[in-house]
Amino acid sequence: MSQQELDKIHNSVRDAYGKVAESDDIGCGCGVPTSCCGTAPDLEGFSIKLGYSADDLLSVPGGSDMGLGCGNPKVIASLKEGETVVDLGSGGGFDCFLASKEVGDSGKVIGVDMTPAMLSKARN
Repeated sequence: MSQQELDKIHNSVRDAYGKVAESDDIGCGCGVPTSCCGTAPDLEGFSIKLGYSADDLLSVPGGSDMGLGCGNPKVIASLKEGETVVDLGSGGGFDCFLASKEVGDSGKVIGVDMTPAMLSKARN
């Protein structure tokens, strides 16, 4: 694949995720029907199926869980106080906010995303 084709794909992905962040729509996570596809998703139900608890969903800033994820790193990683977490493709920061509660004030959570609109959403 040429560099031009790779750049086109990269830009398309960044634009699509940017539109989700800017519109406050629910995203297209693994197996989540979305409003852009014609069906309104049950975001809470989807998140519960991924292993997030009702407390998890209530403990994060509104809008940070956009249904863009394909898993729940919290149930896989046994995070401990003081650890450093890097979340690649952090989107609106949903998993970052949850991880920050696990690693506490002595830990660090770093969210990385290629979409400026997502980073802005996570910061706000």
